[in-house]
Amino acid sequence: MNIQGKLIIIGGAVDKGSFTETDLDKSAAKNLNFFEAGILKRIIDESKHKKESRIEVITTASKIPKEIGPEYVKALHYLGANNVDVLNIDRREQASEPEILERLKACDVVMFTGGDQLRLTSILGGTPFHDILLDKYHNEDFVYAGTSAGAAAASNNMIYQGSSSEALLKGEVKITSGLGLIDGVIIDTHFVQRGRIGRLFQAVVGNPKVLGIGLGEDTGLLITNNSMMEAIGSGLVILVDGKEIKDTNLTQVELGQPISINHLVTHVMSINDTFNLNTFKMTIKSSQYV
Repeated sequence: MNIQGKLIIIGGAVDKGSFTETDLDKSAAKNLNFFEAGILKRIIDESKHKKESRIEVITTASKIPKEIGPEYVKALHYLGANNVDVLNIDRREQASEPEILERLKACDVVMFTGGDQLRLTSILGGTPFHDILLDKYHNEDFVYAGTSAGAAAASNNMIYQGSSSEALLKGEVKITSGLGLIDGVIIDTHFVQRGRIGRLFQAVVGNPKVLGIGLGEDTGLLITNNSMMEAIGSGLVILVDGKEIKDTNLTQVELGQPISINHLVTHVMSINDTFNLNTFKMTIKSSQYV
């Protein structure tokens, strides 16, 4: 299938600077690492009408939507995108309201904030809003951008719970269905900072066909046609490829016992590196061998 939309998934801790500060310009240099990393600007640049694109910030995952939504609006305004608004959906019935559906149909970009990815799927999953979202992503020049929970929920399979410290104990990682924009991957966020590599290992060993994607903070992936991934931002993307696993004790140990895995392949991406989901080949942009 030829996917017309673009997916921009971000690892979280979006260092966009606090736009509640009164002395914005003086604080910009220390606060706007997120701009310098280029992620928010990249979202605008990849959109259909650039700075004129209609952007809806969707705060469903957040428990403080009235605080987080305006922050994103101010951040996007600072980059010259002024056709931005906040779409608060905190009850499932709202995802069927005509006014909300019309706003989704009219927009060029949705920006899903962080929070709890299970709120996203339980409130939006299977609603008319979800149907329109998928249709726009498949058939229009449309950008789905999501940070933290918004990133984790983008795939068919979604991690929603699991202790970082005990992630390689059988049964510690909980997986459910996500929003289903992209298949064949599973995404974890705040990856490096919260030591979540064990969560991704367990997710992948249970189904080695799925590529694990671990997004560091202030780091993201631009995915085009659900096949070509480009690393954006200032940190690292860790990819966990289970296709070459040779052995594991996963089915032999009891719940709560440690998991062994032999020959799990990992890749580390940084800014401008690419990975092809069709060929499973990575290209390092600044390779020392070029």
